Amino acid sequence: MAAVTRPSNSSNLRWVVCFLLFLATTINYMDRSVFSLIEPVLHGVSFMGWNPAADKFHQTVFDNNFGNVVIFFQIAYGIGLLISGRVVDRLGTKAGYAIAIAVWGLASMSHSLVTSVVGFYIARVCLGLGEAGNFPAAIKATSEWFPSEERGLATGLFNSGANFSSLVAPLLVAGVTARFGWRYAFVATGSMGVGWLVLWLLFPYAKLRPSQDTLTQQYVALPVEKQGFLSILFTRRAWAFALGKGLTDGVWWFYLFYLPQFLNRNYGLELRAQYWFLVTVYLFSSVGSIFGGALSGILMKRGFSINAGRKVAMLSMAICVIPIIFVPHAGSLFANNPWPATALFALAAAAHQGWSANLFSTTGDMFPSSAVSTVVGFGGAMGALGGAVFTAVVKKNLSLHPTLIFTMAGTVYLLALVIMHLLVPRMGRPLEATE
Repeated sequence: MAAVTRPSNSSNLRWVVCFLLFLATTINYMDRSVFSLIEPVLHGVSFMGWNPAADKFHQTVFDNNFGNVVIFFQIAYGIGLLISGRVVDRLGTKAGYAIAIAVWGLASMSHSLVTSVVGFYIARVCLGLGEAGNFPAAIKATSEWFPSEERGLATGLFNSGANFSSLVAPLLVAGVTARFGWRYAFVATGSMGVGWLVLWLLFPYAKLRPSQDTLTQQYVALPVEKQGFLSILFTRRAWAFALGKGLTDGVWWFYLFYLPQFLNRNYGLELRAQYWFLVTVYLFSSVGSIFGGALSGILMKRGFSINAGRKVAMLSMAICVIPIIFVPHAGSLFANNPWPATALFALAAAAHQGWSANLFSTTGDMFPSSAVSTVVGFGGAMGALGGAVFTAVVKKNLSLHPTLIFTMAGTVYLLALVIMHLLVPRMGRPLEATE
């Protein structure tokens, strides 16, 4: 068992780094969520294909266009993850992150120039390629600054930016859209990345980063030499993470892109009226992200191994997702009350974020820092692919077969955990012991 050297007092700056990661993740999700938030407004945009003569559940052209725009983003995001993960490992966290946010900020603002569905396709592809750099860089940063037992909490904290964005974005997007039109909503969120980029470039990341030996994981002996791209991706550990992402990320995409539409079509809520329901879901998501991420660390400090701590925490989150299968019945039992369905969404979203915090943390348990971004990129690409597949299923079946969609969303986490356990029965052990 390898001993761990605690970070020095100067490494309390790791929480400053965590805050910067939180801000970047908030901006990342704000930029990607604008399209879904303005969905009701797009009914009046002629090129999107809304048919005023048909009812809201039979909008074949609009739903196909909307779904395809989402899929284009997801595919580009997946391709971008394969590229960006390796780029961040090669260039380093600071340079890789700076390039990523510059690209996605410009891409977000480019949505304001769109005049066709194809224009949305192009803008979303550019946005997906840029946004793909966020999580590989952020997870690499946590592996460089945080010890093993704090890594889940740190990941949960910065990942809660995804939820915090949902508190800010609806107000910002609704206000800007009402005053200036939907195009300026993209400008408002995209320009925020410029401010973050200035802060990131001013922060002396490499100079202040703790030495690598202070971050050696307790109880884990990992090789520190650089590995080839294919040699990393052909390991069972890489596939365990990738399949965990591929099977579950689509559910989060579903919440992110279709929750505003769900509230609009099932309960007649316009963008402003949806705010407190969306806030509730994402406030609970933030709690789930932080608590779920901290849970594995709490278990480790109480004597659980890294393997047991991570997997028990993930199992707990997977069980909490299951009640989402009752959402279609909540709609029929409480036809005029969105709160029961909202509560089920909130629980499931919180559990997903807790799951995600631990899933991301497993990369630092299984791989050296020099390979973390590559693995996160590979897993993220599989997650984007899974999201695109799930979106394709959703856009054809959500209105007609909601029980199918929500049953899939509620059970896939348990399946993912079983597969991960079969591939890596003893997470946190030296690489040569399990490969």
